[in-house]
Amino acid sequence: MDVEASYEHLLTSEYASLLAMEFGWNPVVNDEAAFDIYPPPPHPQPPTLPLRPPVVTIMGHVDHGKTTLLDTLRSASVAKGEAGGITQHIGAFSVPVPASGSGGDARTITFLDTPGHAAFSAMRARGAETREVIELINKEKVGVVVAINKIDKPGADASKVEHALLAAGVQLETFGGDIPSVQVSGLTGQSLDQLVETVSALAEMQDLHAEREGAIHGYVIESKVQKGLGPVATVLVLRGCLKPSDHIIAGLANGKVRLLHDANGKSVKTAYPGMAVTVSGWKELPNAGDEVLKGSESEIKKALANRERQADLEATLGDVEILNEQRRQDRDQKEKEEAAAEAGEQIEEARSKENGPKELRLIIKADVSGSAEAVAGALQGIGNHVARTKIIATGVGDVSESDVMRAKAADGMIVAFAVGVPRPVQSVAASQQVPWITSTIIYRLMDDVKAKVIGLLPPIIEKRVTGEANVLQLFDIHIKSKQTMKVAGCRVTNGLVEKNKMARVIRNGDTVYEGRIETLKHLKRDVTEVSKGTEFGMAFGSFSDLREEDIIQMFTQIEKPGIL
Repeated sequence: MDVEASYEHLLTSEYASLLAMEFGWNPVVNDEAAFDIYPPPPHPQPPTLPLRPPVVTIMGHVDHGKTTLLDTLRSASVAKGEAGGITQHIGAFSVPVPASGSGGDARTITFLDTPGHAAFSAMRARGAETREVIELINKEKVGVVVAINKIDKPGADASKVEHALLAAGVQLETFGGDIPSVQVSGLTGQSLDQLVETVSALAEMQDLHAEREGAIHGYVIESKVQKGLGPVATVLVLRGCLKPSDHIIAGLANGKVRLLHDANGKSVKTAYPGMAVTVSGWKELPNAGDEVLKGSESEIKKALANRERQADLEATLGDVEILNEQRRQDRDQKEKEEAAAEAGEQIEEARSKENGPKELRLIIKADVSGSAEAVAGALQGIGNHVARTKIIATGVGDVSESDVMRAKAADGMIVAFAVGVPRPVQSVAASQQVPWITSTIIYRLMDDVKAKVIGLLPPIIEKRVTGEANVLQLFDIHIKSKQTMKVAGCRVTNGLVEKNKMARVIRNGDTVYEGRIETLKHLKRDVTEVSKGTEFGMAFGSFSDLREEDIIQMFTQIEKPGIL
């Protein structure tokens, strides 16, 4: 085995098993501990299954009109009153559409309404395993329809957008490709019927099928704690049938389905493929993006116990790796210190360079789990090699006193996204000197956190020249008790020369001294300042090596925040 031979190295269970076998022992593998619940295998004959509604995600950056477009589709005013023009939570709804074929049977399309800010890319990647649009086209082979929005605006140039997409590798039908595009207006509703027909036609071409019975397979779109219902999660069903009393598992969360509600808040008895429903009955909140599976009560318990055990094991293995790495670094540090001591170097200076960047430790609370995840993703990348953010924990719900104490212990701060900070908690935070920021707009939180990180950077010191003089002649003056002082006769060439202000002596282009002017005279009178063109005498307190042709520069020091 290729294992580090140091006596204090901790072995993982895999290495420990191999080592036991080297000594003739047989490590026991617990098959029971390997049990889990998995999605059902793909159906051998998908065309024989019922048709599944397509799941459509409208993607685009903030202010591109996605919510208005969806609002027009479902005729509900969700576009109004959203903070910062950003959809804060994922919603889902079904739109009935006529089939493009001759049969004319009614069909539905499930739309996911997703946040549009760049920080929410993790949330946009959910729902039928979607990715960013270009990656979807190039890698995932997911059907795409390009909607060129805001075509009603004066000066709108759809051809410019089409050429930009072509340059990005999106082969539109306009240029002989296979990706349809529709010019629409979410505001006026222009060509939205054509967009729906195009999506429906594309869905028919893809011939989507899924089982409407049997084991459930879906994904958590969003989760939160709802008053009166406790933990709830929006689940997008992809296969099978979800109904009340089903035992389900998602990640490390499980529960027994109590109630199902559709996008309009109406109670439903069953959820079939392509439907997004709000599920209550969870014992704890699942994470957005977790896979939802169904099993018997005993299977759920056994799978959950094994998942928790595996999570603990992975955490332990991570701790082992960290501990081994720390021990290795300690040995390396000790060797460096010994070498530095022999060479007569400053050990403390070497240590300070290896301490790493300063950290702004953050505890994030949000109204729903997906938002907490997305905010953490947006904030964790802020910083550089000198100062950066570090996410300590994330959670759902209002900021609590325990959050404050945790931030206090970590010497961190609290970031609250779309949740409250109760007045008693504010008092505790103030008494514990724990800072907190709150907003319903993601980019404002990003700006606030960035400002905090910049505050950790060493300031930039700028020296601004306020005056300049040339040394013309040196002479001695008597002060008292036969003592003399060397004074420089100078002429101001620019700005002001001021007494008791900082100055530097420049000789042959190099600064040879910096200090305050203690003596400043004009015609034998003590003065506080002299202006351009005036001749004067001056002297520093402790520097007497002034020479003719030296340049005296007055300056002020300006401290500016560091730059990330």
